[in-house]
Amino acid sequence: MKDSVTEEHLYLAFSHQYRDSIFPLHTSISLFLLSYCDCKLFKVFLVPTGEDVGDQCVTKNLAGDLEVHLISRSQLPVVVQSCSLPAVVVKDDKFCRAGLSVVLRHIIQKTFEADPSKKDVLELLGFKKTCLKACAEVSQWTRLCEISIPLAVERFLTASPEHCQAIPPDILLLERKLGEPVRVHNDDKIRRQKLQQQKAGAKAAVPVLGKEATEESKPGEVHEHPPASLELSVAFSKLLAQEAPDAINREAPHIRRTKTSDLPLLDHVFAEGLYFTVADLVLLPCIHQFLVSSKKQGKNLVNLPLISSWYRRVQEVPGVKKAAGKCNMELLQLPELMSAPEEQLQDFSLVPDELEEDNDDSHFIGGPRPTMTKLMENGIEAKFSPHPCPSWTLDWTSLPSAVSPGEGKMSRDRALRKQQQLNNLVAAVTKLAKPGDVIVDFCSGGGHVGIVLAYMMPSCQVILIENKELSLIRAKDRSDELGLNNIWFIQANLDYFNGTFNIGVALHACGVATDMVIEHCLRARAAFVVSPCCYGFIQNTVKFKYPRSHQFKEILSYKEHMILCRFADQTAVQLPPERRLIGKQCMGLVDLDRAWAAEEHNYCVQVISMEPESCSPKNNMFVGIP
Repeated sequence: MKDSVTEEHLYLAFSHQYRDSIFPLHTSISLFLLSYCDCKLFKVFLVPTGEDVGDQCVTKNLAGDLEVHLISRSQLPVVVQSCSLPAVVVKDDKFCRAGLSVVLRHIIQKTFEADPSKKDVLELLGFKKTCLKACAEVSQWTRLCEISIPLAVERFLTASPEHCQAIPPDILLLERKLGEPVRVHNDDKIRRQKLQQQKAGAKAAVPVLGKEATEESKPGEVHEHPPASLELSVAFSKLLAQEAPDAINREAPHIRRTKTSDLPLLDHVFAEGLYFTVADLVLLPCIHQFLVSSKKQGKNLVNLPLISSWYRRVQEVPGVKKAAGKCNMELLQLPELMSAPEEQLQDFSLVPDELEEDNDDSHFIGGPRPTMTKLMENGIEAKFSPHPCPSWTLDWTSLPSAVSPGEGKMSRDRALRKQQQLNNLVAAVTKLAKPGDVIVDFCSGGGHVGIVLAYMMPSCQVILIENKELSLIRAKDRSDELGLNNIWFIQANLDYFNGTFNIGVALHACGVATDMVIEHCLRARAAFVVSPCCYGFIQNTVKFKYPRSHQFKEILSYKEHMILCRFADQTAVQLPPERRLIGKQCMGLVDLDRAWAAEEHNYCVQVISMEPESCSPKNNMFVGIP
């Protein structure tokens, strides 16, 4: 491999090899995507999680055309040592991408940049390039694909025979999701086409994806498999870069007049709906291992008809069988596994409640006053600690332009307000920090907080963590302009950062992200300075339940707490003063609940209003000290 194409190093965990896969499954998934994309832009390292493993043992069954190197955890770049694998880092640089979804999306983007003719690879990112972009902490779908299914399969494979009789709940949840109606961009048009096809009783041919559908097939060849569904025609036409047939495109007048509510729903073709995406490539190695193990145990797959159909269909996608061959995955021909259809399907009530989304909070009636009165009757009111240094300010005029938030794309007024916000956070961090401390700027965005801290505190190490790539790249460009040597950049979800640190900071962490930041700081026994935002986005998740503190839980239901959260967002300057005051009180109550929850972990926490309060409608700030 030439140096010109080994600038980026990909680090994958290695625990053991089992059948035709390397574990953990995140590693098999990453290698499978590299094979599917035919991507050799990365220098690949396996990082043993236990005792050292010999080269021959590890590389024997790996993708034949990938050069793989062994490296111990202690030899990893320091920034990578703070992250969960997989991780990608530019050689000799301080910019790291960590976590399965972030790494896979990066591989896809780099593959397309290196060869723009590979448009099919870019299409893996889905509509608006958002497939698996939402972080697993808040997106149930990302969590299912990235975390739950791989872990469920790994546990299934390692369980004793008596403990792996039942299908894992997360597999059942995937089966259920494959049965849900599909929502896609422009689905109204496709649903009208489906109605027209149904009315006409059309049985057009299903194109089976050519070059790998059979051994004898030629590239681009389409086979007819009646009966067709419109969904298959649409999905396969896109994969083959073909137009949908004219007969389907033309709609009769009575079809155009049909109400949207009366149109037929669309069925899943692939994991996310109609189109083949990176989600399918994440799930395939996992479901493959589950099916192989189930077959060896003589299990019946009649309970998983949709997963079985999906597994067969994915094999028809051009490039999948070839990639599987490179990775020594012997894909199963599922019809031979299917058993008597008269058997009873497994009851989906076996899916635990915690795996289901809680949508109970979708409609609230009434204002916040009854809830606030209920708290007041129990002696609970919003209370704010005095600001420790209300007039403290940085001398912005003496700082390089790259330090100032005005360097970004914002108006002069907004840049001034951002400077005022930063004055508050930097003042609090300055009082807490000492030389040698590691300060983490969570949800860093373009690095407004982290860059100021790194510049003002050269004796401290500053780490910026952000899920949005473009924001972090902008932050790195500003850092490079300043020549900062005490700063790292990690593109990752919060859960993939596991380094030690002394102070956590976040400016306007959105919704549940505030609680995620505080939880990270509690686990590290680190001080924190956090400004919350977007209270209306707070909702129960797999990890977080509201209210947070024991005091609030004893008084408020989840729904009552959500009413406070919704009205805490009513603080915009254009609203009437009385309404803004109620919004500020609701903010104070929501944050008091968070502060008391942190104090249950032996922290001293203050809720402070930023100075001046006009610097932001979301002007609350926590300062927590263990």
